Amino acid sequence: NDGPGIRTIVFLKGCPLKCKWCSNPESQSKDIQITFNKSSCINCGKCIDVCPQGAISLDGNNKIDRDKCDNCGLCVDNCYSNALVKIGRKIKVEELLQELKKDSVHFRRASGGVTLSGVELLGQADFVAEILKGCKSMGWHTTLETTAFAKKEAVEKVIPLADLVLLDIKHTNNDIHINHIGVGNKIILENAKHISMISKELIIRVPVIPHFNCDNESINAIASFVKTLENVIRVDLLAYHNLGSSKYQNLEMKYEMDSDIAIPTDNIMNEFKEIFESFDIKCVIEG
Repeated sequence: NDGPGIRTIVFLKGCPLKCKWCSNPESQSKDIQITFNKSSCINCGKCIDVCPQGAISLDGNNKIDRDKCDNCGLCVDNCYSNALVKIGRKIKVEELLQELKKDSVHFRRASGGVTLSGVELLGQADFVAEILKGCKSMGWHTTLETTAFAKKEAVEKVIPLADLVLLDIKHTNNDIHINHIGVGNKIILENAKHISMISKELIIRVPVIPHFNCDNESINAIASFVKTLENVIRVDLLAYHNLGSSKYQNLEMKYEMDSDIAIPTDNIMNEFKEIFESFDIKCVIEG
């Protein structure tokens, strides 16, 4: 659930967190990237002919030399089978607003709006703030996703501009947080409290991840923390899935989660839902 009604989602690139289960690895780097789906390749060799860096080989492995590739996109433009895809583009706020206008008739009719997603948006506070201001000038409802891993100045600049904030709380234990996400959670938890005070509406999202927080102790601790926050309209529980694992292969990145990890069962998710409800917190199981 990315906000109410029919919505247009704007994905930005660049995230300082390294969640092992991330289903959108293409959002981690701030740079434009080329993905290569080997199963779609017809071995025509056109990409090799046009690549000015000599970064592509069809030697049975069909791979891109990432050190040589400068992401110019010529291979993508000449790929007849769409095996090569360019991820990301540079865009100005005004250009983006013009793109969003094309969809506005749909989300106006369905009480929807615009959702900003994909990365830690507060890391691009100036850009995101201008997008939100532009959307507000059009009368569009805005939703912002955040991990709260950001400077307080960025929080104060951006959060009050959004109609709805979707805030991830993954764990309350700092050491476990560092081990699985690559950063500590002190800043996140401090910012979460501040965000709850200055946001209009707040939904807390908790990804339920095996061998990380898929246990009663972790969920109880998260629920206890959420209870201290203001303006929370509900908690969304999101069960782990590995649907994004193929994206890692296409980007030639390593997927850190074991392939045999079991998806949390309905019984487990319902048990965690009841924990939040025992704190008098509305809770919904998403997906």
